[in-house]
Amino acid sequence: MAQVIETPIGMHVILDLYECDPEILDDMERIEEILTRAAEVANATIIDKRFHKFSPQGVSGVVVVSESHITIHTWPEHGYAAVDVYTCGDHTMPLKAGEYIIKELKCKKPTVVKLDRGLLFKE
Repeated sequence: MAQVIETPIGMHVILDLYECDPEILDDMERIEEILTRAAEVANATIIDKRFHKFSPQGVSGVVVVSESHITIHTWPEHGYAAVDVYTCGDHTMPLKAGEYIIKELKCKKPTVVKLDRGLLFKE
């Protein structure tokens, strides 16, 4: 018998965001607001958040959601941010969260890769 792919367990959206607003990328409070709202846009359930401001510049952070996570690492000096939005479940919308983050960082050159994760097969 042929194998049939079931619905994937999760979707991983990887964003390389170029030409973003450097002031936003260096503002830890604003980055936390953006990722928190992105989790809400994705229809995910927030469990915890952790953010760190680097010296002289840059922010890293994670929003842990019951469906997985949203992470960011910023390089304001390059106008660049690396973002992962990974969610599980049919009710989540990680692509919408990615679109929201792109808009809020004022990104002019986004690169988006979508990966289905946890492909299950049945006979």
